[in-house]
Amino acid sequence: MARTESRAGGAGGGPRRRADAERSIEAILDAAQAGLADHPQLTMAELARAAGVGRVTLYTHFASREAVLGAVLERAVDEASAAIEAAAPREGSAAEALDRLVRTSWRVLDRHRRLFAVAHAELPPADMRRHHERALAHVEQLIERGRDEGDFRSDLPTTWLLSAVYSLMHAAAEDVNSGQLTAEQAPEVLVAMILPAVRGR
Repeated sequence: MARTESRAGGAGGGPRRRADAERSIEAILDAAQAGLADHPQLTMAELARAAGVGRVTLYTHFASREAVLGAVLERAVDEASAAIEAAAPREGSAAEALDRLVRTSWRVLDRHRRLFAVAHAELPPADMRRHHERALAHVEQLIERGRDEGDFRSDLPTTWLLSAVYSLMHAAAEDVNSGQLTAEQAPEVLVAMILPAVRGR
């Protein structure tokens, strides 16, 4: 009885075990996010050491480096999605909202651009796009609103305009990584490219 009580709530220690697993997962993702930015070839053994977990624990939660990378990317995109929502994409004109959305999205992308570069190099393009679906849904809704209001072009498919925004954002990150563009210049360049492309004028 004493052992059951010490395990916080039930036979098998479910709640405590889940809490331990969640802490391990967060430690792994934190270590991967920090490590991959500076060391793109980070191995699973190095990741386990950086996270302070055993290799068995690491492989229990993530079967491969690709699985870790996908989970870290998913967390970064969750952050981007939350930032986009906070930018109030339904307020003001569609063009004003897109301007805010691009600048807000860039701030998040800039924080994670080295991680995104690793992900682009190692994950299939279809997986990259799938991981971005939640964030892109906000952009798609905004483009549709702009078309309905007559502010955005309707001669091209929404999917194509969405792809243009997605591609330009990541092209800017690549140029910053390679030194062809500064992080401070990027949002201005992106707005100058994306808004005319979407408005068609």
